[in-house]
Amino acid sequence: MAIKRYSKQRELIYQAVMNTDKHPTAETVYNWLKPENPALSLGTVYRNLNQLAEEGSIIRLSFPVERFDANTKPHPHFICRVCNSVYDLEGIDYDVSLDSRAESANGHTVERHDLLFSGVCKSCTKNH
Repeated sequence: MAIKRYSKQRELIYQAVMNTDKHPTAETVYNWLKPENPALSLGTVYRNLNQLAEEGSIIRLSFPVERFDANTKPHPHFICRVCNSVYDLEGIDYDVSLDSRAESANGHTVERHDLLFSGVCKSCTKNH
């Protein structure tokens, strides 16, 4: 989805999220961009990330600390309880039937669901 309101800072923030698979927090994006953009404020990063999420250009992931993902296609995530890293889970397709089953069971209009797995990532498993 295209960015609706253009500004240099907004584009920098959007590109920072687009160019990573790390699911960064707003503070992480700020720390990435601040050295080369001294006028950038943390508030500007938060505001622009939230606007980008509201317009559908990125998605907001509400983990213990809010993170953002440029992959807006529905897909599952994994969060490590040891290091708090977040990963996309490959090979697990989005199950549209869950949406229709939830609608049938409860009468709500379901637009999407988020699937989150948690446990210990392979890196932390190797280190323990």
